[in-house]
Amino acid sequence: MSSNVPSHKLPFQRWYRFKEAFSPLMVAESLSGLGFWPSTCLDCFGGSGTTALTSQFLGIKSTTIEVNPFLADLVESKLATYDHQSLVDDYAEVVKKMSSRSASLRSIRHEPWPTTMVEPGLKGRWIFPRETFRRILTVREAIEEVASPVNQRLLRILLGSILVDMSNVVISGKGRRYRSNWNSTQKSPHDVVEAFKSAFQVALFDIAAHGARACQSYTLLRGDSRIEVEKVVPVDVCLFSPPYPNSFDYTDIYNVELWVLGYLKSKADNTKLRISTMRSHVQISRDMTWEGLDSPKLNRTVAALRRKSDELWDPHLPDMIGAYFADLMQILKSVRGKMNPGGAVLMTVGDSRYAGVLVDVGDILCELAEGAGYVCEDVTPIRAMKTSAQQGWVASLSEDLVRLRPS
Repeated sequence: MSSNVPSHKLPFQRWYRFKEAFSPLMVAESLSGLGFWPSTCLDCFGGSGTTALTSQFLGIKSTTIEVNPFLADLVESKLATYDHQSLVDDYAEVVKKMSSRSASLRSIRHEPWPTTMVEPGLKGRWIFPRETFRRILTVREAIEEVASPVNQRLLRILLGSILVDMSNVVISGKGRRYRSNWNSTQKSPHDVVEAFKSAFQVALFDIAAHGARACQSYTLLRGDSRIEVEKVVPVDVCLFSPPYPNSFDYTDIYNVELWVLGYLKSKADNTKLRISTMRSHVQISRDMTWEGLDSPKLNRTVAALRRKSDELWDPHLPDMIGAYFADLMQILKSVRGKMNPGGAVLMTVGDSRYAGVLVDVGDILCELAEGAGYVCEDVTPIRAMKTSAQQGWVASLSEDLVRLRPS
């Protein structure tokens, strides 16, 4: 099975480099191994839209759920149909406006950015140089005046795709850090203009060359998967990769885009978004209660973590693990009620380890499957993931494909 095959240079995938995305090839391989060809497919965690986009090319009607508003726009920008001339005209108007305007310093001072967002920042560090940030805001203002929602969405995503490259930070699967020698390698306003133009040229080429798909229709539900899944119409297959229970809040990866593009306007917005994510992390304080899950392995794992509470960096980690599986069970039960006879669930999941205690996600889900109305057909290892830096980056955690069938 092909997981995490480099796909960032593929059409549409190259619009925004998405960390830890599984490949279109894996989607195709997973679907071809079902024993039947589905006409409908559900992805409960849309991410960069790999499942939905691949489904379109394969002639499968997709339904996607995504809680992160930036990623939801990224997904829809790939799935949408464009009028070539209208898109070019709107882009040309944005270029004209961003070349003749300059965002006011007042907007820089009074929007509720995190303190480190723009120079002078905090304690001598900032994500964007002042004039570079001003140019970014100028482009954003011009995009917000585009009348076509479809074109505006794409142009906003393309601006988002260059933000980290224009900043003083780099983003990895574990968060954000400042670049080496960032003080002497800061980007200029001119760099913003050129990067935005290049991003548009790439997108326009992909749309022109690959805009026709076997299935143009799609459904995108924006919000908490645990809630939005109830709105799903019957489906043949559910293929998704949930957040892994590694205690990392994936929202942090997209903070730059979420704030700069205007998706977040206050700390309250940020908190609301984090609470809408699965309970796979302990970055915010929230209810971690869980009960009634019939898995001996889960119970043993949580008990082992509690016995090692003195070695854990957060006392809520044992209950977070239980809450994580409670959330997954809630989603799987809802999906079971929407699944057509003979359907299937395919999940890419990843293990975690805390204080030497392995959280074997695939095996635990296999034990829980019956309680959600499924039979676990198989847990197939895909690749080995590295542990944390504290454990020496040892490749000892498994990433698996879990196959469930309705019982």
